[in-house]
Formats: sequence, structure tokens, C-alpha cells
Amino acid sequence: MKNLMKFYLLAFVLFSDFVVFAQGEGGVGEEDDPTYAPINGQLMVLALVGIAYAIYTFRNYKKIV
Repeated sequence: MKNLMKFYLLAFVLFSDFVVFAQGEGGVGEEDDPTYAPINGQLMVLALVGIAYAIYTFRNYKKIV
């Protein structure tokens, strides 16, 4: 039963990828030149926080084992 639920969850995640990133056709009232969100310097902060969290998690896991 657990393997079946894992399979359903994996299938949902894999197949929802197509729907989530789908781009629709240009509709009525839409602009020809869409504006995009810029990628700014905050990504470095996010990466550093992620690395710090990974190190923290591995150290705590090491203490448990």
C-alpha cells in the first residue's frame, strides 16, 4: 500500500510539471511584450542560507547516529 501511494505521488509530481509550466496562447487584451521578473542579487543570500541549513542538518544528523 505504501509503495502504491509513493508511485501515485511520484506520478502526480512528474505529470503536473507539464501543466504548471504551460504557456497559454495570447488572449484578448494581453500585451505583445510581457514584462519579466528580474533576477537580482538576493539569490546569493538564498544560496548561502540553504548551504548553512544543509550544514546544520548534517551536523544534527551526525549527533543522532
